Amino acid sequence: MKIDVYNMKGKLVGPIEVSDDVFGVPFNEAVVHQAMLRQLANRRLGTADTKKRGEVTGSGKKLFAQKHTGRARRGDRRSPMLKGGGVAFGPHPRSYRQDMPRKMRRLALKCALSAKLADGELRIVDKLELKEPKTSEMIDTLVALGVGTSVIIATDKADDNLIMSARNIDGVKLIPARLLNVGDLLSHKALLMTQGAVRTAEELWSQKSKQKAAAGGS
Repeated sequence: MKIDVYNMKGKLVGPIEVSDDVFGVPFNEAVVHQAMLRQLANRRLGTADTKKRGEVTGSGKKLFAQKHTGRARRGDRRSPMLKGGGVAFGPHPRSYRQDMPRKMRRLALKCALSAKLADGELRIVDKLELKEPKTSEMIDTLVALGVGTSVIIATDKADDNLIMSARNIDGVKLIPARLLNVGDLLSHKALLMTQGAVRTAEELWSQKSKQKAAAGGS
C-alpha cells in the first residue's frame, strides 16, 4: 500500500510503501471497544472509600427503648439511616485493572491506525524539525498539512523543540511512535506521523517484519 508524504509546508514529496499488516487491517469494533474500555479502567485509582456502620465513631448504645415511646424503632446513632451514620454498600478501595491479551491489544491499535488512514485522517510528513521552540511555527505547520488542532503527532525520536512548541496548543499531543495507543487515536481527530514514525510502527507491530527478523536471526 502506498501513502503520500508531505513536507512541513504541505507540499507533496512523493509516496512511500507501508505495510498492509499495520495500515490495512479491517476494522474490528469489538476489539477496539474492549481496548478503549481497558485503557480507561486502568487509569482509575480505585481509592474511593466510605465507612461502614462498624467503622463510624460513636456509641453503639440504642438511642431509646424499642417500645412505648410512640416513635419509630431505632438502633444506635451509627445506623446508615441517620445523618453521620455509616454508609450502606458504599465504595471501598479496589482495583479496576483489566487484562487483555497482547495480540488483541496489537490488533486494536492496528485497527485504529488503519481506520485513520481509511478515513483520510492520517497525514505523513517526511520530517518534523524546528530550529527553536516556537508555537507559532508549529501551528503554521499543522495548518499547512491540513490536520487542524485536534491531532496526535507521532515521531520516531524525542525532540525538545517539538515538545515545547506543541505543548501549548490545545488539542495537540506529541508522543513517540512506540507509545501510540487506542485511547489517544480515538480522542484526536487526526494523526500526523513522521516517516520515521511509520517505520517504527511497522517494526513494532507488523507480523511480517517480525517474521523477517526471526528468519534473519536464525
